[in-house]
Amino acid sequence: MQPDDKMNILVTGCAGFIGSSVTRLLLEQGHGVVGIDCLQDTGLARLQSSRVEPLTGDPAFLFQRLDIADLASLRSTLIEIHGRTPISAVINLAARAGVRESVAAPRAYFEANTLGCLNLLEICKELDIKKFILASTSSVYGSGAEGPVREDAQSSRPLSPYAASKKAAEALLYTYCYLYGMDAAVMRYFTVYGPAGRPDMSIFRFIRGIAEGERITVYGDGTQQRDFTYVTDVARGTAAALNLSGYEIVNVGNENPASINNVIATIERLVGREARVEYGDRLPTDPLVTWADIGKARGLLGWTPEVGLEEGIRRTVDWHMENRSLARSIW
Repeated sequence: MQPDDKMNILVTGCAGFIGSSVTRLLLEQGHGVVGIDCLQDTGLARLQSSRVEPLTGDPAFLFQRLDIADLASLRSTLIEIHGRTPISAVINLAARAGVRESVAAPRAYFEANTLGCLNLLEICKELDIKKFILASTSSVYGSGAEGPVREDAQSSRPLSPYAASKKAAEALLYTYCYLYGMDAAVMRYFTVYGPAGRPDMSIFRFIRGIAEGERITVYGDGTQQRDFTYVTDVARGTAAALNLSGYEIVNVGNENPASINNVIATIERLVGREARVEYGDRLPTDPLVTWADIGKARGLLGWTPEVGLEEGIRRTVDWHMENRSLARSIW
């Protein structure tokens, strides 16, 4: 389901893995996009540039280098842009991601994920922008759910500061929806993967390690399962949420979890090389299973995933083989 009307949409984190895919899709659908990203000066710079540079040639795309945690700069820039071309909706994909890393640096996660969301909501209130989509995570469900998890499952016992920062942002969004009459959607993503993905995520690490003959580390025995969801499917679900009204929470998953060992075996077959696996202790931040119930996405958005795991891994392996020098340069 595509948004009914053409809009000018603010996409934060537009150089990110999901953000660049959502931006590309919105432009293809004929929307204008104001993309902002802080483009952190890290080892990810080349990867971020490879995602955002192809978008800059589209006249409907305006890029601004901004940090959503910097309220003064964010506010002045968006007021100026809104005065020229009113912004109809915000899709907040800017975030500091990574469950394990958040344990070591929780403050940075709350500044980016919670305070950044609050800054955007305050600007939406000031500029009377009434539509807001927030990228959230399956991590808010913690470890209590068994079987496919619905949106009304327990989500107040997160296992990491990352998950807690996202749950806090969800609560803020509800408050602003209630107080100021906004239409708001929380998209809880399940283990997103695909070409040019996040280097800290398992599929990227496994493909690189196996292709380059490096040792890969699995935390646990590999029987733990994840509901791997291909990035273009996530982008379609996110764009479709622009049609929602009121406050909604929607799972975006593949509804077909696979074990880590199965993923490694698939990559071995596609790469044509055996993995050198080192098993370590399972980490307390990692649930045994993530598994999305996507009945609500089907009913509200007319959305279902289109890319199965093997096809998605094949596309991701192909990207790695075509971009090996870039992949080798990251971390």
